[in-house]
Amino acid sequence: MISYQLRQREYLLQISRAMTSRLDLPSLLRLILTSAADLVSAEAGLIALRRGQAPTLSIQASYGIPVGLLPRFAPLLTDFPVQAEQYALPDLQARLNLVAHTIRLPLRQVVALPLITQERLLGVIYLFRGGSTAFSANDENVLASFADQAAIAVRNAQLYQQVSSEKRQLDAIIEHSADGVMILDPELRIQVFNRALSQLTGWPAEQAIGRPCYQVLALENVTGRNLCGVEPGMIDFPAGAPVTAEGRLTRPGGSRIELSLTFSPLFDDEGRLVNVIANVVDITRFREAEEMKSTFVSVISHELKTPVALIKGYASTLAREDARWDQATVSEGLQVIGEESDRLNALINNLLDASRIQAGAFTLERGDVALPRLAASVVEGFRSQTDKHSFVLDFPPEFPPVFGDEERLRQVLNNLVSNAIKYAPQGGEIRVGGWSGEQQATVYVADQGIGIPAGEQGKLFQRFYRVDSSLRRSTQGAGLGLYLCRSIVEAHGGRIWLRSEPGKGTTVLLTLPVTDQTVSTQRVPR
Repeated sequence: MISYQLRQREYLLQISRAMTSRLDLPSLLRLILTSAADLVSAEAGLIALRRGQAPTLSIQASYGIPVGLLPRFAPLLTDFPVQAEQYALPDLQARLNLVAHTIRLPLRQVVALPLITQERLLGVIYLFRGGSTAFSANDENVLASFADQAAIAVRNAQLYQQVSSEKRQLDAIIEHSADGVMILDPELRIQVFNRALSQLTGWPAEQAIGRPCYQVLALENVTGRNLCGVEPGMIDFPAGAPVTAEGRLTRPGGSRIELSLTFSPLFDDEGRLVNVIANVVDITRFREAEEMKSTFVSVISHELKTPVALIKGYASTLAREDARWDQATVSEGLQVIGEESDRLNALINNLLDASRIQAGAFTLERGDVALPRLAASVVEGFRSQTDKHSFVLDFPPEFPPVFGDEERLRQVLNNLVSNAIKYAPQGGEIRVGGWSGEQQATVYVADQGIGIPAGEQGKLFQRFYRVDSSLRRSTQGAGLGLYLCRSIVEAHGGRIWLRSEPGKGTTVLLTLPVTDQTVSTQRVPR
């Protein structure tokens, strides 16, 4: 008897060591259950754990019981208190008899071992025997010691499982964040580098991790304080507050973007810096918007001042009482006043249209439009404005009507032909034509001008954008024409794009739906 008890104690010591080294909860529960059954020669058993604050337990591991019969053990899983000192399961033997009768297994003896840590009930280990031999007092004492060790092991595994789950969630949040995120150690070496930051910087995460952050985020034109550019020993967070910086980053391929960085410290309980968390946002569009706004103010000021100055100058000259102007001079002055008034009116209308589009209040009045006739009318209006350009209309005889707003489509063609003249200052042929399909018609305006660099073609349809060239400074315009063209064409259910090559001219193409029997009003999308 003494030898048996000694073997039990030695086995208990071995199992306790094995349990404390295992953190995978499912495998730990299986080890606990099989070890407990071996300790007292139990024929079957199960472990049920609490989930949250519920008074019921859930079976997490079983031994010697068919899985299909486990739901029948429900009478052993209810009425459990949260506080361990209240633990008691009345009528345990009666509940076992009810289960044994239901599953038709000869389970006659049972012992219940509560798993308790920090005065809270984690769950219960049940061990069963089928014969008449009851669990002895020694068995229960050994099992009680075993349950104490098992409870600690289960709690550790649960905490590890919880921490692992939270870490996976945090990793997923960081990895799938829309903003760039990186985590630095106290030496400012990169430990975490998420997907968005890889896309922003062009650095694959596997190449960035382990590097000093100044190698990956080598910002230029920095405002604020870029911690990636300081020595690790010089890191300072005044009052523990985040540090911010903005600057330009040159990506591995040579392209440049503007970034905003926020560095936040993470300290341990003793106030030592553990990590620096950097949030990185692409502010290129904001910078472009600011530059565009500045350009817009400058351009609009110039575009407004020029006609106003001319109108005022000619009007003041013609109104002089000390001069007698001949009819030719008066006519010339009035003609300039009229032309500049038209120019000023067109600019104001474009600004109003742009505002209406932004507000969603720009509408179309649609009907059948004969584009060849409309294009001929537009071209005829420009013939008298230039003697350097020749115009060619290139529409097939059976070109179908399109379903659209004639005045807005006239505005589109006016803008496109005007641009073709403006950006072909040496002259040449301007061709306006098109072709048709079953559902849509295609129209184009082609010139033989300076062309557009590939890097700027995607920006031309933005508000206030103008091609960056020496010609821009000598041509009129606020950068609204192509923006309005795109908005009007897309409101018709079509699309607009261009083909261009520097020095070889530009062709702007647009599609429009062919005629429909119904006339309707449609809002222009913003």
